[in-house]
Amino acid sequence: MPRRLFLGTLLAGFARPLLAAAPASSLRPRLRPEGLGAEEATPAETLLAEAGVTGISSFALARVGDAPNAPLLESHAPEASLPPASVGKCLTALYALEVLGPKHRFATRLMATGPLRNGRLDGDLILVGGGDPGLDTTDLAGIAARMKSAGLREVAGKFYYHGSALPEARLIDASQPDHLGYNPGVSALNLNYNRVHFEWKPEGGKWRVTMEARTKKYRPAVQIASMQIADRSSPVYTYADRGGRDEWTVSREALGKGGARWLPVRRPAAYAAEVFATLARSGGLVLKTPEPLRQLPQGMTEIARHESPQLGEIARLMLRYSNNLTAELLGLSATTRASGRPSSIPASARAMSQWAAERYGLSGVAMVDHSGLGDASRFPTEALVRMLSAPGVSQRLQPILKDVVLMDEQGRKVSRPGLTVVGKTGTLNFVSGLAGYADSRAGGSYAFAILSGDVPRRDALSRAERERPRGGRTWTARARRLQQALLLRWSQVYGSA
Repeated sequence: MPRRLFLGTLLAGFARPLLAAAPASSLRPRLRPEGLGAEEATPAETLLAEAGVTGISSFALARVGDAPNAPLLESHAPEASLPPASVGKCLTALYALEVLGPKHRFATRLMATGPLRNGRLDGDLILVGGGDPGLDTTDLAGIAARMKSAGLREVAGKFYYHGSALPEARLIDASQPDHLGYNPGVSALNLNYNRVHFEWKPEGGKWRVTMEARTKKYRPAVQIASMQIADRSSPVYTYADRGGRDEWTVSREALGKGGARWLPVRRPAAYAAEVFATLARSGGLVLKTPEPLRQLPQGMTEIARHESPQLGEIARLMLRYSNNLTAELLGLSATTRASGRPSSIPASARAMSQWAAERYGLSGVAMVDHSGLGDASRFPTEALVRMLSAPGVSQRLQPILKDVVLMDEQGRKVSRPGLTVVGKTGTLNFVSGLAGYADSRAGGSYAFAILSGDVPRRDALSRAERERPRGGRTWTARARRLQQALLLRWSQVYGSA
């Protein structure tokens, strides 16, 4: 078969059979004149058939820097609209970096509404959130220490907290089980990734239970979240929203010999304010019970503040550790800067999707959040690759993506692979994705995306089944093996380019 005809068939996504004159067995890719290719690369359609991944698998590969409408180098079902899971964080990172800038910092401020005289504040004290995703108890303690250094010893007025600069939500995705720490509440004032540390230990024939805003240095107990042990076998956890507090119960049978885990906080701004009041009290300043404040008054003065690292570093950590709260805050902050405070997370996600369409000409992108946690989000692989390969995008994203190790069929690390790969993974139940960049030893640079999803199988799960569904691990393992197989193929075919 002429080389041009074979490649045309390959690039069409293997949707049509070979011409009748073709041999019965598949031809192996032959070396191209420009040096691309490897004689032993397994055809992509064979890899798809052998993977055993139910549902739809889609992939696309493009050369970075090619014209926006240049043909994809390889693809299969590139228009398939699948949930991107955490791969969608690539769009969120790009959105935030372009709208806010890589040097942007988030500030948490302690403000006063009156004069400070002889250690007494004749007015109210307000803890104001600025959308910092990484603020923790140690940072709050630093604000409290700076407040003390400023001479504040008494507050005549009230103690308020303000988390309304961004939309507030009790959770990111309502379809997830209640107790999952990666699905917390969201506001402009957040603490410890909006998680509370639940620990249980046997003590004197009973259980000692603590709920703390824990960091390495501080362990203040909290009242906004409580835990009771219940005499039942299942469910392991129950949650109730009562009187402005998170009330949890846990099955006694599930406690074992002791342990700990992080639980989500549904009222993050109130949580942060309670912890700050505790830290202030330990420094000698007793504040009144924290109260929410929706609108900031005019004429405030700043007493102390904490600033986050630069956005470029925050985005790198988000892509590396895939923190959902960070993604939501970056996306919400970018939308607020670009077009004003959105009404909700979904509204902001729609604005981000529209930005992607206008900025990069992407079609079919429909995100319902900024983290990919909601399975109603859709992101075609071709659109994802077109974004990654667009001019200037690789300079922003490639340095902050995580290294991807190439593995052979036996799960062993490939020595001296033809491509160096960085990427972002994404996983939901019966959804798996990987997207990023691959650089050849000879200097060629490629953008790729691989998404697999068995959406009907995921939709059939009950809410309780979504933490550990039957067959989920096996399906995910097969999807990841397919990703590795395609990367290995591309390493062989394009590794010398």
